[in-house]
Amino acid sequence: MSRICPITKKSSQVGGGYSNRTRATEFNPTGKRRRFPNLQKKKIYIPELDKTFVMKISTEAIRNIKKNGAYKTLKDAGIIK
Repeated sequence: MSRICPITKKSSQVGGGYSNRTRATEFNPTGKRRRFPNLQKKKIYIPELDKTFVMKISTEAIRNIKKNGAYKTLKDAGIIK
């Protein structure tokens, strides 16, 4: 499974890493590093369909499910029809 949230479509980003010492002196890049989204493996129950899904979703998607409900969130994301 790839490291992409199926609900929010969050994926990895590339960012630079600078130490505080580098910031204090002249410009001296320390290279780049890949930053991954905070994905959690969750079991989601949908009472309207009487089904359970196991998905790797971001923490933002978990908050969306708590706020809007599982059925509406997964339907808006196009995961269920």
